[in-house]
Amino acid sequence: MSRTMLIAGNWKMNGLAVDGVALAEAVAAGSSATLCDLLVCPPATLISAVGNAMSGSRVALGAQDCHPEESGAHTGDISAEMLVDLGCDFVIVGHSERRADHGESDEAVYAKAQAAHRAGLIAVICVGETEAERDGGQAEAVVACQIGGSLPENAKAANTVIAYEPVWAIGSGRTPTVEDVQAMHAHMRATVSASHGTYFADQVRLLYGGSVKPGNASELMGLTDVDGALVGGASLVAGDFLAIAGHCS
Repeated sequence: MSRTMLIAGNWKMNGLAVDGVALAEAVAAGSSATLCDLLVCPPATLISAVGNAMSGSRVALGAQDCHPEESGAHTGDISAEMLVDLGCDFVIVGHSERRADHGESDEAVYAKAQAAHRAGLIAVICVGETEAERDGGQAEAVVACQIGGSLPENAKAANTVIAYEPVWAIGSGRTPTVEDVQAMHAHMRATVSASHGTYFADQVRLLYGGSVKPGNASELMGLTDVDGALVGGASLVAGDFLAIAGHCS
């Protein structure tokens, strides 16, 4: 099944206005040479400026989180509808840093994914095991449980992306072997096939994240069940981010 590759940049809590706009402009300028879909998810303070800087380019705009409710007394939070109003097409939900730092459960991620779909956004649902869970032989069970608890029943491949990020590899410079990555992605596809059907499983894009960089991108992007990458640190350097995208076919 042919799936268009997606390279998504998660800037995390990085960037002030001047450097954020400069980075967005550089990514946009190089985007025409890539064959895959591109996505940039800046911090909330930069969404509007980055969107303006990338206007007219092939790069989609996303956010790093959303609140489950459309509006209300939720100081400091941003709803999915507000993100759409800013020009976003995607939103990341359930990133391991949100799960760890903010205690987000699968139920909370599920609610945020539903909110994203309600507003017309594509939800990038993140899953992944800790080092202790992998060492304990629980990696596949943990990821299957997170998918089962975080993926809405009515999710469609058109409005959902699932990103596998082994927690122990994020920002560490370490990556699983390519055999481990392929095995987990195949397991993920089988998991969503069992819950959402073969058509969904064949169509939904599964991304790999966790210290993806130009030097390992070719090998990772060439795997059968890997449909792109959720890139952290390397997305803060336009040349590195575009180089990773250049390894997509």
